[in-house]
Amino acid sequence: MSQIHIPSARLVWVCLVSLLLTSTCTLSKAPEAAPKAVADTLAVRVSLGGNSWITGGANLSETLSAEGLANWSSADAVVNTYVRFGKVGKLTLSARLRVPTGKSRIRVTVGAQSKEFDIDGSTLAEHRLGEWRIDKGQTPGESTPGESTPGVTMPGGYVKISLQGVRKTGATYAEVTDLGIGGEVVDEQTAFVRNNEGNFFYWGRRGPSVHLRYPIPAEQSVEWFYNEITVPTGNDVIGSYYMANGFGEGYFGMQVNSATERRILFSVWSPFQTDDPKQIPENQKIRLDRKGPEVVTNEFGNEGSGGQSFLRYNWQAGQTYAFLLRGQPGTDGYTAYTAYFRPVGESSWRLIASFRRPQTNTYLKSLYSFLENFVPNTGNVQREAEFGNAWVRTREGQWHELTQIQFTGDNTARKAFRMDYAGGVSASGRFFLRNCGFFDQYTPLRSDFTRPARSVAPTIDWSALP
Repeated sequence: MSQIHIPSARLVWVCLVSLLLTSTCTLSKAPEAAPKAVADTLAVRVSLGGNSWITGGANLSETLSAEGLANWSSADAVVNTYVRFGKVGKLTLSARLRVPTGKSRIRVTVGAQSKEFDIDGSTLAEHRLGEWRIDKGQTPGESTPGESTPGVTMPGGYVKISLQGVRKTGATYAEVTDLGIGGEVVDEQTAFVRNNEGNFFYWGRRGPSVHLRYPIPAEQSVEWFYNEITVPTGNDVIGSYYMANGFGEGYFGMQVNSATERRILFSVWSPFQTDDPKQIPENQKIRLDRKGPEVVTNEFGNEGSGGQSFLRYNWQAGQTYAFLLRGQPGTDGYTAYTAYFRPVGESSWRLIASFRRPQTNTYLKSLYSFLENFVPNTGNVQREAEFGNAWVRTREGQWHELTQIQFTGDNTARKAFRMDYAGGVSASGRFFLRNCGFFDQYTPLRSDFTRPARSVAPTIDWSALP
């Protein structure tokens, strides 16, 4: 439980002597006053399980769960919690915690200001962490230089609240379930993952997924979809999926799967709705027609189910890669989807796979690209991708350039649980998507953009495709 600390007479005497000798003196090492326990008067709760990440320390990310922070023992570990405030002003902060054994001192940092508190008590209780001034603001309508992005419609931005252990007499510093926030900065515009309904702590820590939706020519049978991706240097973050060619029945793009593995991934959903591929009836399974050398094929689940293929390929940030997708309905109730990949500048396409989808008779429709993070532990790291030179080709052989998009987001974005998302037209004249990392400037969902036309259709030797 928290204790009030008042500088002792000896400490004051030492400071007076120091003042005479150096003309400077500080009592900053003394912790802020903190009552032993306070009533839970701060109605807005910010759960660490859905809004926090640990930096420093060794393997401490495993101590964060839906219940909060536990096994907090390393002095190098910093527990960072992110909240977006819509205005500036006073913030009142508290934490619901317990110290299993002994006593601890912790450092709390909000923005650039740090305070230290002594805490103890093995019973879970509310500990007040003082008042803080939130001065971070942004001019309404301000946009990122060099980008054609609608301005933010309100001031404010993300604030990082950090906890770090200073010293302890027990095995751990504390177990912390959540923070309490109040004061004039807290209102309906305050953004964070508010609850775990629908497993939202997991989805919130993954971060918002964002999309570019391409309108295609009305009443046209689109057989081919061509697109290019460039991941700027430094944006190839583990857990990222840069999806180039999405369509009504599947998706095709590239991933960073680990520090040593990257993939080109192409998947097609089964018409049977399930997250368990074992439940798919035989007559609704995705059929593999053929695949390229070194391509792995299998079934997938958890986000719908169907057929999956991937090529382990060490693509590089800063380089541009081309994706080519074909959708061709057959006469047997199946539609064949075929995916090809190559670095821009090379002439030969690599076949990833060709799948046949049952109970389907359609050309390509509902075209889109997306950027998502699939590793919750990297949801605090910003990543970006640029999408350029997108085209479709009809079954009659006519090319149409895709110069318009609508920017959309997933449920995490739509609920405003996470607002670190953006999209639009970059300074290079390509569409871009950005997410994660708790940046302040966001793009309103359902914004429309037009990029400059290049007016030069892709040159493809159709007879040389594998």
